[in-house]
Amino acid sequence: MENKKNTQQKQLQESEKKSGFAFEKQNYMLMIAGVVLLALGYILMIGGGSDDPNVFSYDLFSFRRITLAPILILLGFVVEIFAIMWNPAKKQEK
Repeated sequence: MENKKNTQQKQLQESEKKSGFAFEKQNYMLMIAGVVLLALGYILMIGGGSDDPNVFSYDLFSFRRITLAPILILLGFVVEIFAIMWNPAKKQEK
């Protein structure tokens, strides 16, 4: 009977310890990295327009805007999904 109470108390204490943040520190660091990649991708996509509407600017179709920026944005979303889904291995307490 007493052993059962001790087991229940230990389980309650462990659940109280785990009831902090939703994710671990590594998850939040990965989320920040994903947001940085997304922001960088969107920043690289900015601009390229011409001040004069009668003049065509070929810079609109540069490698940076057409290829590099979308790749960074997709990579940012992949990192975000990974950061949300990844569960770091828990250390076993003895």
